[in-house]
Amino acid sequence: MAAPTAGTGADQDQFWPLPKFYFSVDIGDFTDLAFQEVSGLDIDSDVIEYRHGNSPVHSVIKMPGLMKYSDITLKKGVFTTDNRLYDWISKISLNTYERLTVVIRLLDENTTPQMTWTLTNAWPKQITSTDMNSQSSEAAIETIVFVHEGLKIEAA
Repeated sequence: MAAPTAGTGADQDQFWPLPKFYFSVDIGDFTDLAFQEVSGLDIDSDVIEYRHGNSPVHSVIKMPGLMKYSDITLKKGVFTTDNRLYDWISKISLNTYERLTVVIRLLDENTTPQMTWTLTNAWPKQITSTDMNSQSSEAAIETIVFVHEGLKIEAA
C-alpha cells in the first residue's frame, strides 16, 4: 500500500486522516447520545506458546489464542434532568441485566459515518461521578465504563 500524498484539502477523504472530534454514540434504544469522549476501543489476542520436545528448532511456535476486548469508557457532561447512567447501572442484579448493543460512529462533516465500532453484549460496569472543586471553572463530567463480549469495526 502506497503512502498517501498531500492533496489540496478538497480530497480530504483520500489524503487526510479523519478528525476524531465529531462522533455519535448509540446505547441500546437511545440514539445520538452526547458524549464528550470515548476511549478503550482495543482488541488484543492472547499468544499461546508451544514447543514439542523433539522439535529441531530451538524456539517455541506462537499461535493466536483467545481474543480480549478492553473496557469502553464514555465521558459526558452532567445535566440536571439526565440520570440515565445511574438508571442503567441500578438495573444490574446478579446476571439478570439485559445486555446492550453500543454503536460508536466517527462522522464526517456531513454527519455520514466513516468508521463504526459495534460492541456486542455490553453492560455498564462502573459509573464515576464528577469531582468537585470550588476553585475550578470546568464543566462537571461523569464517566461510565462498559464491558462487552465483542467489537466489530467497519469502515464506510
